[in-house]
Amino acid sequence: MTQTKPSTVRTRIAPSPTGFLHLGTARTALFAWAYARHHRGQFVLRIEDTDLQRSTQEAVEQIIASLRWLGLDWDEGPHYQTRRMARYREVIQRMLADGRAYRCWATPEELDAMREAQRARGEKPRYDGRWRPAPGKTLPPPPAHAPVIRFANPIGGSVRWDDMVKGPIAFANDELDDLVIARADAEAPDGIGTPTYNFCVVVDDLDMGITHVIRGDDHVNNTPRQINILRALVGPDGALPVYGHVPMILGPDGDKLSKRHGAVSALQYRDEGYLPEAMLNYLARLGWSHGDDELFGPEQIVAWFDGTHLSGSAAQWDAAKLGWVNAQHLKRADDARLAALVAGHLHARGQAQGADPARLAAMCALFKDRCTTLVELADWLGMYFVEPARAEADLAHHVPPTIRPALEDLRGRLAEVEWTPGAIGAAFKQVLAAHALKMPQLAPALRVLVCGRAATPSIDAVLALFDRQTVLARLRSV
Repeated sequence: MTQTKPSTVRTRIAPSPTGFLHLGTARTALFAWAYARHHRGQFVLRIEDTDLQRSTQEAVEQIIASLRWLGLDWDEGPHYQTRRMARYREVIQRMLADGRAYRCWATPEELDAMREAQRARGEKPRYDGRWRPAPGKTLPPPPAHAPVIRFANPIGGSVRWDDMVKGPIAFANDELDDLVIARADAEAPDGIGTPTYNFCVVVDDLDMGITHVIRGDDHVNNTPRQINILRALVGPDGALPVYGHVPMILGPDGDKLSKRHGAVSALQYRDEGYLPEAMLNYLARLGWSHGDDELFGPEQIVAWFDGTHLSGSAAQWDAAKLGWVNAQHLKRADDARLAALVAGHLHARGQAQGADPARLAAMCALFKDRCTTLVELADWLGMYFVEPARAEADLAHHVPPTIRPALEDLRGRLAEVEWTPGAIGAAFKQVLAAHALKMPQLAPALRVLVCGRAATPSIDAVLALFDRQTVLARLRSV
């Protein structure tokens, strides 16, 4: 089996549907996607669902929804490993026929005893090749139970590759034992049980013409095994993928990122009001840089991501920095788009049903600079649709009896003026002059009664986006 090196860059992301798409996989997907897009290549989605007990359709759907939310569109797939079992077994049959793989009947108890003996001798525990055929070697009669299939790993020498991130890496072949490539299964009609992850990955990458494999550095120890299997399939002159292993993302305490650090589903960040472009921006900066640039969108990532400037050091998750990045993207975002997004959050609360999109866009323009997330923006906009709760302490402090005559005067004037920021502001100034008050005396009282909080953007702009009757009704409660 030989392979001609494709002229087109082809990358892949191959998540396992045993849980949600976590942030480390999302970052890897981003790097693989950006590299393919930068080189006008193709990005392949593959679902590695051979863990039948833990894989779920719900997880598949969540993975796909997460990639779509992030805007990481794929050109091919999703391919499912469970639908390719016949192909994997076909390759294993060929390898058995020409000696690149062999059957092994060693029991789990025998393997445990073998490893214990090796540890006692101060050796690295590894399979000792007892069932591996060799010239002049006599094997015992096969037992009655089903065997596993092992890959006949090369003996002597080393396996080397030039990693996109880590540079040259080498493993001695004698450190690698003969990997199980198919599990034991007495019920398998062809005598070949379920193929294993490390084998399926190799066949998939070969069949799908993957040219660049970008993944987490927890796979570094798998790579020499996979390269040896791939070399056995493509021959000494066949093309191999270029590998790049990006370091892990760590939590603030230096431990591996986990749920307690915020390593939740990518979709949870969507639900918490983060913009996809902000998440991509932040994930890209976890292990990659473009000069001193901190803020950029997907277009810039694609334009700049040529596979260089990937850091070999672990990145550290910083929720506050993500919040800052999201706030900057909120400020830059188109108001009409924000209106559509924040409407979803408001509708989930039973608010803003049937609201005018142009009015929502104007609200977003007014309040987005004060917000870190869409949820915070929805918190602000909620006062336009539901009467806010007013803290007793705010009422006592900002709405004393001495201010109430001015508020009643203002209410009367607001009932008559043109409903624009300019006219509202002029009425406010007239009341201040008529009652010999300063802005800090009257404005907080008005804000507390109408908005439920003592600080807002310019009060005339805030009031102009309310329905007039809503403002008058809330002032009537003085």
